Amino acid sequence: MTYYTEQGLERMKKELIWLKSEGRIQVANDLAEAHKKGDLSENAEYDAARDAQGLLEAKIAALETLVANARVLQADEIDLSRVTILSKTRVRNKKTGTESVFMLVSQGEADLKQGKISVESPMGKGLLGKKVSETAQIDTPSGIIELEILKIGLDL
Repeated sequence: MTYYTEQGLERMKKELIWLKSEGRIQVANDLAEAHKKGDLSENAEYDAARDAQGLLEAKIAALETLVANARVLQADEIDLSRVTILSKTRVRNKKTGTESVFMLVSQGEADLKQGKISVESPMGKGLLGKKVSETAQIDTPSGIIELEILKIGLDL
């Protein structure tokens, strides 16, 4: 079971529909074009199209599994006494004093530009379960970062 926002799950469903329709049509057209070019045993274009077809089908299967096992958490189901998946957290870097807001999400929804970090990332693992005023120590390639939890909520 993986938890998603409604928007994240909807995005995955739309991608799955596109891959099953337009994506498959595009791959079929590529295969047909390559097939027209003659001897298939020495046709690199045909081999590439077959590889693309295999990758597409693998991606479809993976998305189908994700969607089947996905669960949308409602706001009233989120425990705001500690940092959890789908909660927003305001933190302060103890060394630099800079503040940031992060939302913990599943790996498929992670987008650092939007402040969404995966619960499976080092930062996500470090923040998960912490309460307000606690300090999370995150091990990064450039050393340990200490983040003080300032606030936990749904809209920060």
